[in-house]
This record gives sequence, structure tokens and C-alpha cells, in this order.
Amino acid sequence: MHLPPGSTVAYLSPEFGVSARLPQYAGGLGVLAGDHLKAASRRGLPLTGVGLFYAHGYFTQHVDASGVQHALDDDVDPDAAGLARVPDVAVHVDVAGEPVAVEVLRAEVGSVPLYLLTTDLAANAPAHRAITDRLYGGDQRHRLHQELVLGIGGVRVLDALGVRPDVFHLNEGHAGFSALERIRRSMVDDGLGWDEAVAAVRPAGVFTTHTPVPAGIDRFGKALMEEHFSAWCDELEVPLSALFELGHEPGSPRDGTFNMAVMGLRLSGATNGVAALHGHTSRTMFAGVWPGRDVGDVPIGSVTNGVDPATWTAPEMSALLARHIGASWPDVDASAWAAVHDIGDDELWEVRSTLRGALVNEVRRRLAVTDERNGDLSRATEIVLNPSALTIGFARRFATYKRAALLLGDGERLVRLVGDADRPVQFVFAGKAHPADTAGQALIAEVVGAAQALGIADRVVFVEDYDMDLARTLVAGCDVWLNTPVRPLEACGTSGMKAVFNGGLNCSVSDGWWDECRDPDNGWVIASAEHESDPEVRDALERDAVFTVLERAVVPLFAERNTAGIPQRWLTMVRHAMAELCPFLDAGRMIDEYTTRYYLPAVTGSPTNSSEH
Repeated sequence: MHLPPGSTVAYLSPEFGVSARLPQYAGGLGVLAGDHLKAASRRGLPLTGVGLFYAHGYFTQHVDASGVQHALDDDVDPDAAGLARVPDVAVHVDVAGEPVAVEVLRAEVGSVPLYLLTTDLAANAPAHRAITDRLYGGDQRHRLHQELVLGIGGVRVLDALGVRPDVFHLNEGHAGFSALERIRRSMVDDGLGWDEAVAAVRPAGVFTTHTPVPAGIDRFGKALMEEHFSAWCDELEVPLSALFELGHEPGSPRDGTFNMAVMGLRLSGATNGVAALHGHTSRTMFAGVWPGRDVGDVPIGSVTNGVDPATWTAPEMSALLARHIGASWPDVDASAWAAVHDIGDDELWEVRSTLRGALVNEVRRRLAVTDERNGDLSRATEIVLNPSALTIGFARRFATYKRAALLLGDGERLVRLVGDADRPVQFVFAGKAHPADTAGQALIAEVVGAAQALGIADRVVFVEDYDMDLARTLVAGCDVWLNTPVRPLEACGTSGMKAVFNGGLNCSVSDGWWDECRDPDNGWVIASAEHESDPEVRDALERDAVFTVLERAVVPLFAERNTAGIPQRWLTMVRHAMAELCPFLDAGRMIDEYTTRYYLPAVTGSPTNSSEH
């Protein structure tokens, strides 16, 4: 389904993961945003991306021999990153009474333009030049300044470019101040009153929430909001209390904090979570915004995330799919994926073995570089990992709820698992912890330290500096993608989707997208002990569940071979998972859902389906 001619969508996000050479992403939120733009291009959707250009990106991760993470600044060269400065487009944003100049860089994501805003200009004071210095850096004041530039500056840049969006899609609450700029314009330019302006901007707003926990939401104190919005309120002759009410979280003090997600909910005509389970979690978490409604009637729907097949499918697997499905396999109808069942065991196994071997070679290369830098040449990297062993991947942001070190809690059992010479198993870990997240950094040190202490560092490895390039290698080469979050704290978790396109199988807690896609023929479900309130007991129960699934199901199935040395039943599961899941996990399906259920109703003024779940 297409939008009416002349209509367009603005997609605002704090981060965009388009490619590794443009490091403007920290994790899943940004990579999802990049895939959103790519899918929009594939579908011919008139969409414009708006974000910030971070001069130092996120950070380069070095991990020393003790497992300690060191965060180094990236210095991003706009020219090398494929960006072009947009001439004659400059706007100003008021930051605590000071006008800050904003200029624009442009990237092309297929047919979709991506505009990245920067304040690193000679015309600005040093403190203001630093607003767009790095992704998720600094304190609350710094974060507020970035969100002013992204939200208010984003709307002004679009106007200066002559782009008149019919839909403003906010990828999380970081760009929420864009709605305030639209309210201001409705009052100043169109002469509307406060309540009329709020009602006028709401229908064009689409708000996607990505967090299932209140702690993950941006909140700003009243004093900070007053400092930065008093002049805004004075211009519109609106009391600060009226503005503050938009971000007031029900149940909290009226003069407490301003909740960006709550404002996003109140100023959007449609809201969604990023998986079916996450939609349910969001309706529960935000039910107070709609007092008097049952949780089931809270108008928050869900659109399960997807990934861009062309980005995440290895060339070898892409060529195999092209031979059996057709050269345009990423864009075929779901029914065409049945052709995957016709792929022969020998050719599928050859591709899977090639991709696993490529992973092993790349990991060895990276570990050699790490060891040389750390001055530790004791590890014989040429024998690290086995290109024929069952390879299990765990690569994602190192946040505590994802429990990267869960299996390390039973070292003896882990040693037995990876030490079986007849049924070899190995684990590859990767991921960054935010520089301020000491608990996440401790998990990295625990993974590295435990592997060394248990004498299995050649079979349980941590690869530093997880980025899109390394991610492509890992999702392609791993046989199993392991996911062990505390349910239901994984909003979606798209890394496992990417593995499916490469013939990898998922072994996961029933959380995020896996909760709606799990099937005994698609992969394995790790039993969740949600009933257990003691975190340590719950971890112990779920640790046992992971080991049990690996020992009794995953490892035996991979080890079962025919006379030609091919795991036929394993490959049957691979084909089934690809045929059943790939059409659904494609970001093209995601874009189609957004278009039909959210964008088109916003453009035409018809009722939205946001409450369908």
C-alpha cells in the first residue's frame, strides 16, 4: 500500500546504524533505524531521516588482558563517512537563552535522504560546539541540549529544506521536542490556542517506544526544564505548568521530572512497541497515562522489528538463495520462501561451513591484533576456535539484564560442554558496555576472566569493538544465536533475526520477537523462571535450563551426522526456520505494517489501528 502522491514521512532518531564507516549508533536502536531507512527505500516510501552527527561517534572499545574495557573516542571524518554538507541550510535553536547555530550533513540511504545535524561550528561557543560531540555522552544537561537540537532543530531543518512532512515518526522519545516546535508554530503561525495546537499536532505523530523498563526513559528535572523552556512559554503566553503536564508521569509529584516517553505518548496519534510481547509490556507500563482504562484497552499497539536482508545476509548465503528463490530474493512474497526446502543438504552445509570458517579466521585475526596491542603474546591465536565446532554466538550491548555471564555461573558444566572432543562446542562473545555502565563493564571482565581461569579461553572468546562489520561476520558464522535476557526486558532483540537469514538457529528465552516466532522446528526455547522473585534463584534456574537445552537438544542434533558427515536433521530445521521466519523478519514487512497501520491513517485522517494487538 502506498501513501497519497506528495505526502512524506519524517523519521527522527537519536542514532542511525547505516554502516560501520558512519559510526552514529550505539546498538539495536540505531541499527534498527538504519534498516528502517533501507526498507523504506526498497519499498519506495517517501521518507526522510533526521538525526544528529556526532563528531566522536559512540566509542572504540579496547579490552585489555584482564577484561577491562577502555573507551576511546572516534573521530569521524564526514567525507570518509560519505557525508556531504548541505549548503545554505542553517537554523538556530535556543539553548537556555543562547542561540545555537545548527548546520546539516546529508547521507544517501538508497533513495532515502538522511540529514544529520551538527553544532560543531565556528560560529558557536565551545560549549555549544560540543553539544553534538558524542552519542549518549555527558550529563542530563548535555542530553537535554542534544534533544533540543534533534527535536526543535530537526523540524526547523526540514522546513528550511522545503520538506513538509505529513507524518512525524519518533524513534523513541529523544526527538520528542519536535512536537513542541510544531505546537509553537501552530500557535504563532496559525493563531491557535494551547489546547487547539496540542490537538492539531497529535494526529501526525507516530511514537515508537523501545524500552520495557521505566529506568530506560529520559527524564529531566523541573529546574532544568524551566531554565530551557521559560522563554518558550513566555513567547506563547503559556504557563510552565501546562508544558510540564505533557511530560508528567502519573503517580509522580507534579513538580518532579519531565518524562520524555510520556510526552511522546500524549502528543502522538499512534504509539507502538517493537514486538507483540513488548506491546503488552508497554500497555502495562504506561496504563496510568490513560486513567480509567483497562490495560487491554490502552492504545499502544506493536509492530515487530525487522532487519534488512541485503545488509545482514552473507554473500555466500545470498548467492545460494538467489539460485533457489531468484535474484530478487529479498523482495519476494512470503510464499516464494518455500523454495528454501529444495536446497540440498550438501550445498547448504557447504555454505554454513564456509561462513563458520570465515568467522573463525576473522576472530583469530582480531584476537591477534588485541593481544599484540596488550603486549600479551601467550595466546596461540592460530588454534583459537575450531572451524568445525558447533559455534554459539552471544553479541549485543552488555547490559546486565541480558545476562552475558549466565552460563559462567556453573564453570564445571561449561568446561564439560566445551571440552567434549567428540562433540566440540565453542562460544563467541562481543559487545560494548556504556562507559558509565560499570555493571555492564564488569560483565565483560567476568566473561574474559572466567574463560582464562577455567582454562577454556581457546573455546570461549570475547572479541572487542563490536560494530556492524563484526556483527555481519558473527550472525553469518554462528550456528546458534544465544539470547538469555530477563523476560520481559528484551523489547525485541534483532540480532537473532539476522542469524536466521544466514541459516543460524535461535536458542532464546521467550522474550522479544522470539516470543511470537518460537516454534520447536525453528529453534529452542529456554524456560523462563518468571515466577521466582529472587534474582539469584531465577538465574540459577534459567542457567540450568540453558545448559539442559544445549546438552540434550542442541549439541546432539548438531553432532548427528550421516555417512557423508552432514547433519541432515539440523539442516532440516535450518530450512524450516528460514522458510517460516525470513518473510516475517524482513524489515520490508515492518515498513508495510507502519505504512498501512500508522502512516496512511495519519496522512488521510482515518482512525489508526494503534490499539490493535
